[in-house]
Amino acid sequence: MTSSYSFRAELWRYPDESGWHFLTLPVEVADDLREEATVFRKGFGSVRVTAEIFGCTWQTSVFPDSKSGSYLLPVKKAVRDAAGISDGDEVAVRLAIQGEDEAGTGERTSGTG
Repeated sequence: MTSSYSFRAELWRYPDESGWHFLTLPVEVADDLREEATVFRKGFGSVRVTAEIFGCTWQTSVFPDSKSGSYLLPVKKAVRDAAGISDGDEVAVRLAIQGEDEAGTGERTSGTG
């Protein structure tokens, strides 16, 4: 059974033309996730997760970030729009690691903002 993690983080936009938005996991959450996810890590050290922000739930991956020593959670536009969040907002996040038998076939967004 995998754990879930709850934390608050600031949404930020990657400084280029792509428009990617991320949340940086708190280091203590990243350390716990890194330890638990050893058997589930994929290419580039990514970890499949289910994330929830303001009732919007989706499947994605978190990616290691050498600059912060943490993981980055990408937050796509559909989720930002549904949750009513934008660059600079501090948001409450719930994250759960997906085991091999739990991984879905794609990203899903549900709920309302």
